[in-house]
Amino acid sequence: MPQHAARQQTHARLSRAAANLHSMTMRRLLLFRHAKAERSEPGMEDRARRLVERGQNDAATVGAYMASHALIPDRVMASPSKRTQETWKFAAPALKPAPVATPVERLYNATAQDILGIIKAAPTAAHSLLILGHNPGLHAVALLLVASGDIETRERLREKMPTCGLAIIDFAFDDWAKLHPQSGRLERFVTPKSLSAAAN
Repeated sequence: MPQHAARQQTHARLSRAAANLHSMTMRRLLLFRHAKAERSEPGMEDRARRLVERGQNDAATVGAYMASHALIPDRVMASPSKRTQETWKFAAPALKPAPVATPVERLYNATAQDILGIIKAAPTAAHSLLILGHNPGLHAVALLLVASGDIETRERLREKMPTCGLAIIDFAFDDWAKLHPQSGRLERFVTPKSLSAAAN
């Protein structure tokens, strides 16, 4: 084998090993707010609110973005509300394979501290974890966890976590139990509006 080809193969092996080591020592959190839902009507239970057509389309758009950028979580934990369950129903088909969303009762009306506790109890085997929930808790926990990242992106997140917003936060540890405030780096923050603007 020519020396050049041998060096290339060695470099490729080292790159794969480094990538594997990186995934073992890092954790990625995807915070996903439910898509736009119908307004609450008198006598309607809040958790029964369904997605409107725009919400269905937005969820599918974000799902397609996740698929095209290889943002496929190892585990998905979702509020049991109809609007969160439907958000995953429309987002997941773009992912191959599509992870099954586990309903977590505590994520409905969860505070930032509730969500923090749920994440910390996640299995070590889940290197990437997606939490599908509601504001204000979801937005609050995102702000609680982010310590670094692009300044403009962080400012956009600070201002608002809109429906179908997706915040991706990376952590330099190997166990969710080590999670603590101000320990993450905001890797990216996408919304239906930002994706639409990027496409035009």
